[in-house]
Amino acid sequence: MWKTTRSPGVHGVHGGRVELGQGSSYQMTTRVSGDKSVSTEQLAINTIRTLSMDAVQQANSGHPGTPMALAPVAYKLWSDVLRYDPSAPLWPVRDRFVLSCGHASMLLYAVLHLAGVEEVDEDGNGTGQPAVTLEHIRNFRQLGSPCAGHPEYGDAAGIEMTTGPLGQGIATSVGMAIAANWQAAYFGRPEFELFDYNVWALCSDGDLMEGVGQEAASMAGHLKLSNLCWIYDDNDITIEGGTSLAFSEDVAARFKGLGWHVAMVDDANDLAELDRAYRSFLNNNHSPTLIIVRSVIGFGSPHKSNSHAAHGAPLGEDEVKLTKSVYEWPEDEKFLVPDEVRACFATGLGARGRRDREQWESRFAEYSQAHPELTAQWNSLQKRELPSGWDADIPVFAPDEKGLATRVTSGKVLNAVARSLPWLMGGSADLAPSTMTLLDRETDFSADDYAARNMHFGVREHGMAAACNGMALANLRPYGATFFVFTDYMRPSMRLSCIMRQPVIYVLTHDSIGLGEDGPTHQPIEHLAALRAMPRMLVMRPGDANEVAEAYRAILKINDRPACMVLTRQALPTLDRTKYGPAANTARGGYILADADGGTPQVILLATGSELPIALEACNQLSAQGIKARLVSMPCWELFDEQDEAYREEVLPPGLTARVAVEAGVRIGWDKYIGQQGRFVGMSDFGASAPYSVLYEHFGITPEAVVAAAKAAVG
Repeated sequence: MWKTTRSPGVHGVHGGRVELGQGSSYQMTTRVSGDKSVSTEQLAINTIRTLSMDAVQQANSGHPGTPMALAPVAYKLWSDVLRYDPSAPLWPVRDRFVLSCGHASMLLYAVLHLAGVEEVDEDGNGTGQPAVTLEHIRNFRQLGSPCAGHPEYGDAAGIEMTTGPLGQGIATSVGMAIAANWQAAYFGRPEFELFDYNVWALCSDGDLMEGVGQEAASMAGHLKLSNLCWIYDDNDITIEGGTSLAFSEDVAARFKGLGWHVAMVDDANDLAELDRAYRSFLNNNHSPTLIIVRSVIGFGSPHKSNSHAAHGAPLGEDEVKLTKSVYEWPEDEKFLVPDEVRACFATGLGARGRRDREQWESRFAEYSQAHPELTAQWNSLQKRELPSGWDADIPVFAPDEKGLATRVTSGKVLNAVARSLPWLMGGSADLAPSTMTLLDRETDFSADDYAARNMHFGVREHGMAAACNGMALANLRPYGATFFVFTDYMRPSMRLSCIMRQPVIYVLTHDSIGLGEDGPTHQPIEHLAALRAMPRMLVMRPGDANEVAEAYRAILKINDRPACMVLTRQALPTLDRTKYGPAANTARGGYILADADGGTPQVILLATGSELPIALEACNQLSAQGIKARLVSMPCWELFDEQDEAYREEVLPPGLTARVAVEAGVRIGWDKYIGQQGRFVGMSDFGASAPYSVLYEHFGITPEAVVAAAKAAVG
């Protein structure tokens, strides 16, 4: 049975001692079990370990080994180093902690609980209630608990992003660090350096094996993101066995070659060495830092082996008891949290974080008096509000039979919006001249200019998309651009932006066989269907210049999900809106562009993007032949589906089943609008290499083909 004593203290947490304010008293820094004493630091570390074991065992599911091994790493970081106020977990300049090895989720939940991180209200303020309770931990991996199998952004305060797919956490952390540097450069002034923060990511062998991790590391090294630190758990084990099965590189040499500072910790239990490594990051202003920590699953020390601690499975009741006995822990106690541990975090992290935040708020009040315009922008940024008049410069394009490629129009609209929306920033995966995403009045974001807004992500679609997620999580409005077909490289990050409801804009050009001579490897066929299948993703495929303008106006007002702007390489006519439906209806996702005389059609044509003018020509031909046709532009299925039933039935009357869809992609998904008996003019196989006009003729996507399909539908 444990025994406790009391002892006076001063302030802080140092050398295993819990010390309070002058004249106060508290339970002493040690617990005594038999002949052995346990420091408060070790008690806290073992609490993280045992909570992790108990939660995984109760759920009979999960990964106990990594949380047990990394408990000292997380403890030391949170208790002594992290700039974070548990009572204000959304403090905008807090340090970010990302658990990239999301399978070790109990490590994060245990720390959030012990640190006393508070849940927040709708305004983002702490409520005084714990974000993660012991009851939540007891229900680890169960429905309704914020302690999911992998950390889910939004489920509890303190979870900075959704992690689980390996590599995503570290890659997204690069975007967070970019955002910190940008806001420090843009909002900061020599007398007010208030807006930066550090980003810490805890990662595994798997994170560094995944390609997105390498893309992100290369990007971070090039940009010299000295506010970024990855802590690499080098434990020589993966699901299949030892890392030597598939991983034998010199990680330190690789990262040095990428321009990173590298620190080594030979034993994850060595708190002094961990502190030294953390300080080496804090003292480094020239590059990102990788801290390589050697551990063994279960104990953390490379000098011990632990046959009891499984990497990816519960230990079993008997093994849990045996392991607790090694920790000098009551073997039959479950979910035990000693009072000393809560106090340790409260008097360390809690007191330090509150002090730092209050000092920052005092300085920010002075900043607000000195710089009211920047303060207003800062407040809008934190609330994800658009500045007044943000869309005033969006152009209206005059009718033009020749027209513009929608990628060109997109570039013009981005530039117009950027003039009034300072935190709209982004770039391309080495394709800016083709995607038209450079901002004319802005410089290039680089290690020498963190206030710039033109990003050069390099040939790194996967890393670009992940970085954009990180920037969005810091409330910037990022966009990332590439050819539409290369969303194949971006989908894991795009999916996470949907899961986390982050308003990233994906500018995706060269959207069909219309790109022409580059051939089938570059011609997207199934990609529209694939992205439309992704919950919460807005897929915009505008059909002329003014639909592009209105698409941006619509999506920039939406701040809780991502959007794709799917754009053409080839020019499209700019329609005369005095003759056709107003482009403003783009915001409704689908609308009547042209209608039969009297508004009673015999057939409905539906089209998107570059096929809109093809369908319009077919509509005119049908009218000339005495067949009444309605043309519906469908730039965004998702927004159309969200309209009320009356509007949807006005556009697509249920009784009118003669329908033809026209799109240079596959049919998948169209049946909900045209029915199984509806006709489809589009693609059913991969494309070919030829001029785009030849390809449209070759694959039968022509006005004549649409007319024939419409006649067949009418019967």
